[in-house]
Amino acid sequence: MDLLTRLEEAILIAVLKLKDNAYGVPINREVSEIFGKTYTMGGLYFALDQLVRKEFLIKRAADPTPKRGGRSRSYYRLTLEGKEALELARRHQINLWNAIPEFNK
Repeated sequence: MDLLTRLEEAILIAVLKLKDNAYGVPINREVSEIFGKTYTMGGLYFALDQLVRKEFLIKRAADPTPKRGGRSRSYYRLTLEGKEALELARRHQINLWNAIPEFNK
C-alpha cells in the first residue's frame, strides 16, 4: 500500500470526522483548520478524486436541489482500504516519533 501524503491523510481524517456531512466545503474547512491555511476547492477536489481512484473513498451524488441550481452535492465516505491506509499512516508516525528519545518523555 502506498503511503498517504499529508493532504490525503488530512482529507481522510476530515471525512472520518464529518461522517454523513462529508462533502467539499466542510472537508475543506476541516483540512484548512488542520494545516492553518486555506486550500482552493479545485486543489481539494483533485485530491478527493485521487483518493476515490485509490479506492480509499467512495463518492456518491445526492439528489439535485433547486437551491444549488439543480446540481447535486458529492458526498464522500471512507472505505475499508481508506481506514487501513489511515491506520498505517498513524503507525508510521508513532514509529517515527518514538525513534527520537527527547520527544518521548
